[in-house]
Amino acid sequence: MSSLLLVPLVAAATLVTVGAPATAHPAKPFPARIALPNGFTPEGLTIGRGTTVYVGSILDGAVWRGDLRTGRGSVLIPGTPGTDKAGLKLDPQGRLWTADFSGGGASVYDAGTGTKLAHYQFTDEPGSYVNDLVITGRAVYFTDSGRQVLYVVPLGPGGRLPAPTAFRVLQLTGPAATPDVYHNGIVALPDGDLLVAQMLSGQLVRVDPRTGASRVVDLGGYSVERADGLVLRGRTLYVIRNLTNVIAVVRMNAGYTAGVVQREITGPQLRSPATGDLLGSALYVVNGRFDVESTPSTDYDIVRVPA
Repeated sequence: MSSLLLVPLVAAATLVTVGAPATAHPAKPFPARIALPNGFTPEGLTIGRGTTVYVGSILDGAVWRGDLRTGRGSVLIPGTPGTDKAGLKLDPQGRLWTADFSGGGASVYDAGTGTKLAHYQFTDEPGSYVNDLVITGRAVYFTDSGRQVLYVVPLGPGGRLPAPTAFRVLQLTGPAATPDVYHNGIVALPDGDLLVAQMLSGQLVRVDPRTGASRVVDLGGYSVERADGLVLRGRTLYVIRNLTNVIAVVRMNAGYTAGVVQREITGPQLRSPATGDLLGSALYVVNGRFDVESTPSTDYDIVRVPA
């Protein structure tokens, strides 16, 4: 599927000549804003090897690949009407997984060539929206914003892809089974449980990936309403809240059962941020601009959010 320190500078190059003092040339900093194609209508973002970044379109399913160092990029996977994509993630095998939103399934691509490797059709039920995903060593888990389930694609030895029908539907129970909560971002916790954002109820829930049982994470009364992408590093959780233009920085306790909001990041550079990912000490987020009508001339971007 829902930050914040400055990106470290590239190591300065030093030129030394005999009989002359060394002169340091500071490298150009990474751009704070990277423009996406006008009309792209982005939603998912993930960072791959080095400084490579991928962004998916919730309009037509296109995937744009760029470089966070240079700010340049191009469309890797052309869009096709009716193949809208929400969250996307890269696995250790160099495969790009996408949540195919209103299509009710998920697709897997070669992240280098854009070649489609597999497709999993989870459901054809109306009102189902496959929204975000997390990849673990054993499986890939997908949220559905219209249903109280997770879709689970098991991985074979070495991350081998299973057959197209090998997925299972995990029925959620407890607070994760409450109707109309709109499940969105998802991350994996160190103990194997999953953390899922409920965008409309403003809660985070822990889910047991074996049974579907869930419980609410105690945030001391803080609401994460409009929570979209989640990014977890250690015990720091970044909750990207789209239409509120806020990124909440939450310090989780040792058991990941509760958290304290340390600060909120906001500013004019955030324009309905959807999802994000970390590179070094920087969080990059993509602006979905969900508060405006998407037209062929609407501008979209990725921004680096300072602490």
